[in-house]
Amino acid sequence: MPIYEYICLGCRRRSSHLIRSIANPEPVKCPHCDSSRVQRIMSRFASLKSEEARLEQMADPGRWGGLDENDPTSVAKFVRKMGQEMGEDVSRDEIEQMADEAARESEGSSEKDADE
Repeated sequence: MPIYEYICLGCRRRSSHLIRSIANPEPVKCPHCDSSRVQRIMSRFASLKSEEARLEQMADPGRWGGLDENDPTSVAKFVRKMGQEMGEDVSRDEIEQMADEAARESEGSSEKDADE
């Protein structure tokens, strides 16, 4: 049973309708103004991807072309995009915490190199 999206030609508002039978669809009316002058429109859809498919898609180097490792804003965008790809919402606080930890690790390795 698909759900289709319609636009009302009267009030120009969108609505979604469950179509129980494609062979004998019930007439669709706008739930906002009760008009029967509606037109089916293309709507967004979601497709589920396996973790393997997501990882394979992320491995494409063309997707990460704008990354500048020395620019915190660029790295933050990369981390946010990576989180979205993996289905996790990464907050600004978490990104800042990761940046602080990376900076501390970088300082620690620089001091270690200077000692040697």
